[in-house]
Amino acid sequence: MNVLVVAPHMDDEVLGCGGTIARHVAAGDAVSVCIVANRAYEHRYDPARIDRENAACRAARDVLGYDGLTFLDLPDERLDAATVDVLVPLEKVFAERRPDRVYLPHAGDPHQDHPVVFRAGWIAARAIAPAAPRTVLGYEVPSATEQAPPGVGTSFEPNVFVSVAEVLDAKLAAWACYEVEARAFPHPRSPEAIRALAAWRGAQAHLPAAEAFMLLRDRWD
Repeated sequence: MNVLVVAPHMDDEVLGCGGTIARHVAAGDAVSVCIVANRAYEHRYDPARIDRENAACRAARDVLGYDGLTFLDLPDERLDAATVDVLVPLEKVFAERRPDRVYLPHAGDPHQDHPVVFRAGWIAARAIAPAAPRTVLGYEVPSATEQAPPGVGTSFEPNVFVSVAEVLDAKLAAWACYEVEARAFPHPRSPEAIRALAAWRGAQAHLPAAEAFMLLRDRWD
């Protein structure tokens, strides 16, 4: 199948779907990742640092083994200015890739860019859209999804669990490419916390390790 992972930033694809991407690649699926935003550090833009993160993303791609990688290079921390500015280029990616399955960031993430990317992705993936995928799933991003306050938005309630025990080391190797974004334990983006989350999600589905998703739509025909 054709698989499309829509990620707000470089690193979200590995944190949310790294093991699942590796599983798709092993199954012979055609996997593409679309990175929507560039990077701002301390709310400032540095082209050299953005180039370094792009290189880290390419290195992570090589570890996971997928081919398609698109950078939309939209402004980090400013995607909420206008959803249409995200939607228009994202619709072009959908038209080019014609995905059967799409992975989107969770709609309730507190990072200002993530809900916008979800909304644009959901519009591009709506059932009546020209390039509507059969299946749409929402993924969690450690250090974002779990930081949402209670009672003010959509909580992450996973109902799909993908076994990643055999590819967890590959996910962590891909994550190691993002040296700037990695943190020491007990930060959620530490290798120890990523491994612990995989163990917890796995335990929820009686698996040694898993990535968790919310099934947003699935069509059988």
